[in-house]
Parts: sequence; structure tokens; C-alpha cells
Amino acid sequence: MNMGRGYEDRGGAPSLLLDDQLCFALYAAQRAVTAAYRPLLAELGLTYPQYLTMLVLWERGEIPVKELGAALRLDYGTVSPLLKRLEAAGLVRRERSAADERSVRLLLTEEGEAMRERAEAVPAQLLVSTGLEAAEIARLRADLHRLADAATKATPE
Repeated sequence: MNMGRGYEDRGGAPSLLLDDQLCFALYAAQRAVTAAYRPLLAELGLTYPQYLTMLVLWERGEIPVKELGAALRLDYGTVSPLLKRLEAAGLVRRERSAADERSVRLLLTEEGEAMRERAEAVPAQLLVSTGLEAAEIARLRADLHRLADAATKATPE
């Protein structure tokens, strides 16, 4: 079976060359994209994980912290300190659900909601900084979602 460059060398065996590894290509791309976001997000006073959190809140509005973690594919131990920093910055507020005291809901503050307008320029600015066309970005994003879904299904729990 031919799995494409990087998965088989000329003899048909899997390659162990660093540049042939899917994981390394993804890692390098992730680091480069995160670095490209850094100056854009600095203008908002956000880190990349904080930006992702704000994107979820701008999209979905008030949500349980558990749902936020699922959306970001992060566990509670990672989400909690992130939310503490956003709360200290006055962008979000956490409160216990009246219906279920065990559930904590996350809400945007007025300041957090107002930041959305300033953040709307970020995707276009990133597109310009990469030099890629919108169609290329859309195709790449779709491929990466498909890869993430396939890898998730292939990973035993």
C-alpha cells in the first residue's frame, strides 16, 4: 500500500526521517501559525489560547465551562488557569448555574463583548501575513479537521 511521501522510503518501509513525519510537519506549522498570530493578538492583549477561548464565547455566548473545554479539546486543569487570567483581565465572568450548583457557566463581560469588534480584523490580517489565498486556507483547514477526526477515531481511550 502506498501511503505517500514520508510514510514509505524507496524500499517500501516507513521512513524515520524527521522531515518525512506528519507529526513534525503539523508541529512546525502550528508553531509558525501561532507565531504569526502573536503580534496580532498582542494588540488585543490576548495570548493565543485566550483568543481561542474568546472565539468560542463570541460564537456561542454563555456556556458551561465543561462545554468550553470540549470545544477547545482541553481538560479542566488547563482551562481553569486560562479562565482565571481572562477573568482577572475583566473579559469573562464565571458563575454557578442556578439549575445545577455543580455546573459553572462562563459569560462575557461588556469589555469582553466589546473586544469582539477589534478582533474581527485578526483573521484577515493573518491571511495577509501568510500570503495564502482564502481558498487555500479553507482547503487546508478542511483537511486538518478531517485528519483530527480520523486521528481521534483511531486513538483508543
